[in-house]
Amino acid sequence: MKRKASAVWHGDLKSGKGALSTESGALAQTQYSFSTRFENGVGTNPEELIAAAHAGCFTMALSFALSSAGHPPESIETTATLTLENLPEKSWTVTAIHLDTTAKVPGVAADAFAQFAAGAKANCPISRLLNTTITLDAKLAG
Repeated sequence: MKRKASAVWHGDLKSGKGALSTESGALAQTQYSFSTRFENGVGTNPEELIAAAHAGCFTMALSFALSSAGHPPESIETTATLTLENLPEKSWTVTAIHLDTTAKVPGVAADAFAQFAAGAKANCPISRLLNTTITLDAKLAG
């Protein structure tokens, strides 16, 4: 399986701008720029897209693990918070991603849920791709 995305950039780093597109059409000429990456401009940025990919991948992996064990979830909500820091020896570096997930899963004990969540964190393809610290806060919804 292969997935494609493309980027186009015009101009220098600070005043230039670009567009991102995906083969699926989910992104179509979506704006990105210096201000969307390092300030609060309108558009997206690579780090936001990585966080979205990680949240989606982890959530699907957790759903799969729970369902495979006979505990299909009613819902799972995950927020991935990516930290980008300007390190003196490395320049801009993704130093951490924190996954915060809440799930409604009838019939599963909290300790079992924590194990399923830890396994999903370790084994989702995006987690395995990333070379950074990944932390997790997983809880069951009432």
